Amino acid sequence: MASREPGAVPPARRGEPGARGAGAGPERAAGRILKLLLWRHGQTAWNAEHRFQGHSDVPLDTTGHEQARRTARYLAALHPDAIYSSDLARAAETAEYLARLTGLPVQLDKDLRERGGGSWEGLTNSEIRTQYPVEYATWVPPDGESVTIVADRTAAALQRIADSLDCGSLAVLVSHGAAINLAMSRLLGLPEQVRVLGPLGNCAWSVLGRRDGHWRLLEHNAGRILDQVAEPVSGSEAEAEPVEVLTVGPEQTPLAGSTPVLQAGSAPGPAPGGAH
Repeated sequence: MASREPGAVPPARRGEPGARGAGAGPERAAGRILKLLLWRHGQTAWNAEHRFQGHSDVPLDTTGHEQARRTARYLAALHPDAIYSSDLARAAETAEYLARLTGLPVQLDKDLRERGGGSWEGLTNSEIRTQYPVEYATWVPPDGESVTIVADRTAAALQRIADSLDCGSLAVLVSHGAAINLAMSRLLGLPEQVRVLGPLGNCAWSVLGRRDGHWRLLEHNAGRILDQVAEPVSGSEAEAEPVEVLTVGPEQTPLAGSTPVLQAGSAPGPAPGGAH
């Protein structure tokens, strides 16, 4: 058995705290995580009217163009390595705003299309409920795509695109609300018949990361604040009022070796050992 220096900490055994894989722990080799940023297209007139779009080729409306233009500025700052898009106009038009800022080509992929709605396409939610009450109860268009088919198609597309990229790459995929949600659910092992992840807003995005063949959700429905805040708060406004800091909850005994947390309003004292 190898000897250790006096006072050295023995390596953790499997299953013990500190062992590799025993807990969440800090991020390791974060730069090697392959990331897919799944960006939902901007608003269309049918979105505003709550109509089922499916494979119908509906373009962006004025609001959708502005959403795409504004959001593309934020995504361009992430320096993506590739841009993919559904071949439907509302997605391709959204992707073009990012392509202009990055100089990257838009690679169209039919497998990133929205769920096909058959005879439901073009109908409002209330019209579907009235004309197809039985199918509406389970949200299954009689001549459209099932959630399983859409999950198969879109998850396979994400896997195929990820396999074509280098580790550490970031690709932006412009797609559609149901298509993105079902693809993520399949890759994350979540149920597809019951929605676990909340819906994506127009021009919002989610980020999936893959490392060592395993997928996880890094962000979901990000970018919604861009629609909810008209202008950022200026520095003078942010500093105009004093900040009140409150301590809530029961007192916690500090862990051995940890630095005690200062109470609100208290001044820091000398560091242990007299160092300042």
